Amino acid sequence: MLGYAVRRSVVALGLVWVVATLVFLVIHLIPGDPAELLLSQGGFAPDPAAVAELRTQLGLDRPLPVQYGSYIGGLLHGDLGHSLLDEHPVAEEIALRLPRTLELIAAAALLAVVFGLPLGTLAALRAGGPADRALSVLAGVSMSVPVFVVGTLVVLVFAQKLRWVSAGGFTPFSRDPLEHLALLAMPAATIALGLAAVVFRMTRSSILEVLGRDYVRTAMAKGVAPLRIVVHHVIRNALIPVVTVLALHLGTLLGGTVLVEYVFNWPGLSGYLVNAVEARDYPEVMGIVLVISVLFVLLNLAVDLLYALLDPRVRHA
Repeated sequence: MLGYAVRRSVVALGLVWVVATLVFLVIHLIPGDPAELLLSQGGFAPDPAAVAELRTQLGLDRPLPVQYGSYIGGLLHGDLGHSLLDEHPVAEEIALRLPRTLELIAAAALLAVVFGLPLGTLAALRAGGPADRALSVLAGVSMSVPVFVVGTLVVLVFAQKLRWVSAGGFTPFSRDPLEHLALLAMPAATIALGLAAVVFRMTRSSILEVLGRDYVRTAMAKGVAPLRIVVHHVIRNALIPVVTVLALHLGTLLGGTVLVEYVFNWPGLSGYLVNAVEARDYPEVMGIVLVISVLFVLLNLAVDLLYALLDPRVRHA
């Protein structure tokens, strides 16, 4: 297990380096001069001398390999650069907003697993029955409704009609834990609705596939208790594709919670990325994209290690 973990970690480090290089190249190949954009006011062309001076201050006049070396060196020291607009350290702003987005995604994933996994198991064990049909229809509807529609309805019902919670916003956990959890509940439930449907459908299809395997039929023929078969033989082997799909969706959510954060006024990383793109603040965009990409790589590394725990054959692949 240790050797497998080391191999996968080395591959993950290589991917991080590749991602960092691609982010640097893509941002620098985008048309437009950041210095000229920053100095443009009211649609008038800026003074060329001022543009040249700002390019020197920002280090944009140096050769691309030199800029790349400085960029990689800064990353090794945890330096993601400074905002072009207010010179605020990008790493500090990301460190402030990233935990909020991760907390939102983690809460949504927990809700999705808590509801999707047992309901998918129930539907598979009652395949073709009324419960299976009803749950499958409900899952189809949940996957079809956009998150901004779900979020709007949640705000309308629970905030405006029932007045159980505020319509949105953010309160630090250290200041008021109950209010923090109340404000977290609505956006997390909004994301979890569609994600739970994905977990449900994948769990159902995976368990149905495992139930048809020879070793399950053999256990049934030997008179092993049905509950023991499901717990010890079916669910564990059916979890691998479920984990795969869940990890892919969680990776997508790292940068895809923009609408949810906007609807509920949740100050996370996605809204910060949108603002940085609109302002053409290249250091902020590079820092955010790099952090999201690295988290996606780490998430896949965690999934690979979880595979090895669920299926020992993976360790020798």
